[in-house]
Amino acid sequence: MQEHDSKPLPDFIEYSPEEMEQRSEEFYNEIKRRHTVRMFSDRPVDRKIIENCLKAAGTAPSGANHQPWHFAVISNPEVKTAIRDAAEKEERAFYEGRAGEEWLDALSPLGTDDHKPYLEKAPWLIAIFAQQRGGVTVEEERKNYYVRESVGIATGFLINALHHSGLTTLTHTPKPMTFLNEICQRPKTEKAYILLVVGYPSDDATIPDHATIKKPLEDICSFI
Repeated sequence: MQEHDSKPLPDFIEYSPEEMEQRSEEFYNEIKRRHTVRMFSDRPVDRKIIENCLKAAGTAPSGANHQPWHFAVISNPEVKTAIRDAAEKEERAFYEGRAGEEWLDALSPLGTDDHKPYLEKAPWLIAIFAQQRGGVTVEEERKNYYVRESVGIATGFLINALHHSGLTTLTHTPKPMTFLNEICQRPKTEKAYILLVVGYPSDDATIPDHATIKKPLEDICSFI
């Protein structure tokens, strides 16, 4: 191994095999309750909860530990309205022809369309940006590596943390999303990755039957 500054692993906790199996099963039983929803309540969510979840996302592994992500966290009603207006404009173009028949056919069991009221109703929107340049500190201007992979992992951490905290989410990806740079005042060198909608589900929230179909273990992995 190449010589580098290091310190002893500070906080690893070892469990017995029995505890490990129990913990893995408990985690699975919790995470399988996570559902994408499109019907949100306007109930407020304390900012401290969001901050804790963002700190959890910030612990994700990343290429060269550059942490090439920025989370623009939005609660301002006027900004949410601007985002909805811009997103629905792109979504109309998508559903009116940009997507193509095959894509629209794949989406049809989910019941999605260009109407996105949750972008205004949910208490929080989190616009996640991928940074092509940066470093371990914000002052650095170096090339970032494995950017999409790193941001994807951090986003997964964030979704899990929000679910664990008792909230629901929606991963919204209008194409293109360049309007988010302007609204969130982010530089053009950053690319909007996902717009995450966060809050409580509405009392009448539903999920599509199609979304409950998950591939069994034997279809998603192989032991070699």
